Amino acid sequence: MPTYTPPLRDMQFVMHEVLKVVDELKQIPQHADIDADTINAVLEEGGKFASEVIFPLNISGDAEGCTLDTKTHAVTTPKGFKEAYKTYIDGGWAALGCDPEFGGQGLPLVVNGMFYEMLNSANQAWTMYPGLTHGAYHALHTYGTPEQQQTYLHKMTSGEWTGTMCLTEPHCGTDLGLMRTKAEPQADGTYKITGNKIFISAGEHDMADNIIHLVLARLPDAPPGIKGVSLFVVPKFHVNKDGSLGERNGIYCGGLEHKMGIKSNATAQIVMEDAIGTMIGQPNKGMQGMFVMMNSARLGVGNQSLGLTEVAFQNALAYAKDRIQMRSLTGTKAKDKPADPIIVHPDVRKMLLTAKAYAEGGRMLQAYCAMLLEKEHGHADEKVRKDSGELLAMLTPIAKAFLTDNGHIATNACMQVFGGHGFIKEWGMEQFVRDNRINMIYEGTNTIQSLDLLGRKILGNNGATLKKFGKLVGALVAEEGVNEKMAEFITPIAILGEQMTKFTTEIGFKGFQNPDEVGAAAVDYLRVAGHLVFGYFFARMAQVALREIAAGNTDPFYVAKLQTARFYFSKLFPETATLMRTARTGSKVLMDTDAALA
Repeated sequence: MPTYTPPLRDMQFVMHEVLKVVDELKQIPQHADIDADTINAVLEEGGKFASEVIFPLNISGDAEGCTLDTKTHAVTTPKGFKEAYKTYIDGGWAALGCDPEFGGQGLPLVVNGMFYEMLNSANQAWTMYPGLTHGAYHALHTYGTPEQQQTYLHKMTSGEWTGTMCLTEPHCGTDLGLMRTKAEPQADGTYKITGNKIFISAGEHDMADNIIHLVLARLPDAPPGIKGVSLFVVPKFHVNKDGSLGERNGIYCGGLEHKMGIKSNATAQIVMEDAIGTMIGQPNKGMQGMFVMMNSARLGVGNQSLGLTEVAFQNALAYAKDRIQMRSLTGTKAKDKPADPIIVHPDVRKMLLTAKAYAEGGRMLQAYCAMLLEKEHGHADEKVRKDSGELLAMLTPIAKAFLTDNGHIATNACMQVFGGHGFIKEWGMEQFVRDNRINMIYEGTNTIQSLDLLGRKILGNNGATLKKFGKLVGALVAEEGVNEKMAEFITPIAILGEQMTKFTTEIGFKGFQNPDEVGAAAVDYLRVAGHLVFGYFFARMAQVALREIAAGNTDPFYVAKLQTARFYFSKLFPETATLMRTARTGSKVLMDTDAALA
């Protein structure tokens, strides 16, 4: 059976020693009184909830799955899920990062993000029930009318009601301009919505009293394509003026998907037959509100893979220390045993360190993005708000795609450490692999994220945002460029930073002549950009570790951090050279292949 220990020490290192989040948060009026002790205490208790309440439900929930009553359309979640959710609500965890105006605790988003990392390590499928509610909450908080906010946000903040995002239809996935769901205006200002949605995570369940669906649909006179999409809030149960629940709305679960992973999350086929909803935002401007949800969800999906990477690493490391197999190539290490623990073998260490490095780099990126989001919406300086928003927009597709791709690499590597036992269900490793696989697909496939990064976020403003990140890299290089002890961490990012300018310009010029060139290079480009980001963060982590060691700190944590950084730069970062070479081969070898794909 797998185990899980919340990585609180590394979380504290990221927040307090590298990013110094308390100092940053004091520049934001609503967080002026926050302190490190409060943050640490909250996460310590959150780790207990994750490891003690929902982690024990992960394997059993996967085996049991959800069940649908086809007569009543009711979905029952696995044993223990509903009770765990009540504990979650009673503990105030749902309200952690929400607005105090609606009953939230108003804690920083970085705290909520690290709490959710632990939840994802413990049980991704369970975590998706409350997790999706945050996206719906943010959309209503940003674009909802005062009446909609008063009707829904208090209960969503408390967790008594959950939320979903209803985008995909059977005939269209990412291309939402093809959707057919219709919204007919009514005399009272509401809309009757009819259509079918698929792949709706947490779309129906028995854990909350009401489910608030945010639905994309078309008005009768809507223009074609994406410009004709509107956003509506459609509750499972109507809400009376006094806040009590009324009659059942015309929205229900028509079926549950049978899936490779996240089996204990109800991935629902949602049917709407004259379901009553109200519009969020302006007619035909639905993507504005939906992008609030989607960007929140994209960061959340990256966090899911981060959580799975961490828990897979922990279990693979423990197994490698215990499992004996063969002898070390450099001579017997465990003389009292018939064979050595497999952790003595170089390739086993490579697999373990790959997962460790991707977890620690991912944690830095997630925390950094959370702080950018905080500054974008709450900082007193308008320029800081603007710069933070631009940088976050560029980093969001990297956080989604790079972290989930890395999660795929890491969970598979950790399963490999177990050998044949990794393929067996009881050890839990194969579930981490299966659960992670969806993260590369939904909220826009990783190819879509790559096109968004290269086409819109980089080339769309002639590399201006990339240059802003380049200045961060440049500042670190200038600060540590003469420090010989930092050379092994600084030199690689300095070189790649310079290469990125030429690389981006070259792809952009080719793409101007033939847009397929951007499509052919985008996935490779995102991974190069991801490594530049991770390289920057690993250099900053190494910088802190070296300073602590120089000051006489004997905590082995800092030695471990340096060793992980050295591994990352030696074994993972060099992937960038191959990626830039393959990106430069162009689109012809892909598109001039009609005979091969006949």
